[in-house]
Amino acid sequence: MKEITIKNLQECILKIDNTPNAIDKYFQKLVEEVGELSRAMRKNIRLENNDGIKGTVEEELYDVLYYVICLANMYNIDLEKCAILKEELNKEKYNRLSIFE
Repeated sequence: MKEITIKNLQECILKIDNTPNAIDKYFQKLVEEVGELSRAMRKNIRLENNDGIKGTVEEELYDVLYYVICLANMYNIDLEKCAILKEELNKEKYNRLSIFE
């Protein structure tokens, strides 16, 4: 399997899940997934202690990431570029090195 980048993930998700008129629906799904992540974290349901990924912190983290990427795609946001720009702000705000340095 090749390495997955944010850009690659955005492109792959865009190919299979692109409903530009459903921003509210995707945001609600994101909030729902954050709730499911909270539950999995509270119960410490982890992949290594489970029969599969279903209901685990790992699954729910990916679901959150998936819907964040869907929303970024709907707004035509390049998340890799956004990460670099935001990290520059964080560098100044927190008086530290950028995570990319």
